[in-house]
Amino acid sequence: MDRLLLASIHDVGPRSEAQVDRLADLIGGILGGAKFAMLVVPDHWGEAPLAQAPAFRARLRGWAEQGVEMFVHGWYHRDVAAHSGLAALKARHMTASEGEFLGLDRDEAARRMADGRALIEDAIGRPVAGFIAPAWLYGPGARAALAASGFALAEDHLRVWQPGSGRVLARGPVVTWASRTRGRQLSSRAVAAAARRVPGLGRVARVAVHPGDTTVPALMVSIAATFSAYARVRRAGRYAELLAR
Repeated sequence: MDRLLLASIHDVGPRSEAQVDRLADLIGGILGGAKFAMLVVPDHWGEAPLAQAPAFRARLRGWAEQGVEMFVHGWYHRDVAAHSGLAALKARHMTASEGEFLGLDRDEAARRMADGRALIEDAIGRPVAGFIAPAWLYGPGARAALAASGFALAEDHLRVWQPGSGRVLARGPVVTWASRTRGRQLSSRAVAAAARRVPGLGRVARVAVHPGDTTVPALMVSIAATFSAYARVRRAGRYAELLAR
């Protein structure tokens, strides 16, 4: 069976250009080219509007022309909603005010999805691959909006699916890293080390990196080792291939 590796760089935008370059060079060097996806934030924290960054939009188009898949990754990425119950636990423990789509109602989620799609597709000159919520967190409003959005693909921590039909295309946790605290750095490195021991487990493996990872040398070493381990036993592919499986 053909075992697939899906690699992605999150939080792509003008404010993270230097870090994205480092990650793209690292992953591309290991996987043999632009065999990864980029998750683009239209206006990261309201401080880095893609609409006002023509040079970066040109870079996105160039990456897309090389084969990089482009996903809409929220709008602001920042979560300013008030949460209760399970959503409050997710907002507190799974992210640091980054789960933008966890508390949005359907109409606002739909508006941000559509506006992000229009902006990014105008930049890259082709359809986006899909939508992935910041921090992989979706509230009820976001899920309802996503189902009617027309996006081909969506992803969370545990699966990739078709929003319109609900059909699950791949299962299994994403291997990723956390840089914001020493404890999270150590735990994410431990999880990645465990994943490297069984890189051939499962039909589809997903590995995701973030610009903040570049600020911690030990994380970059772990990232390089993990991609190298997966590349030895898997073919680096595209999310769109899941639609044909």
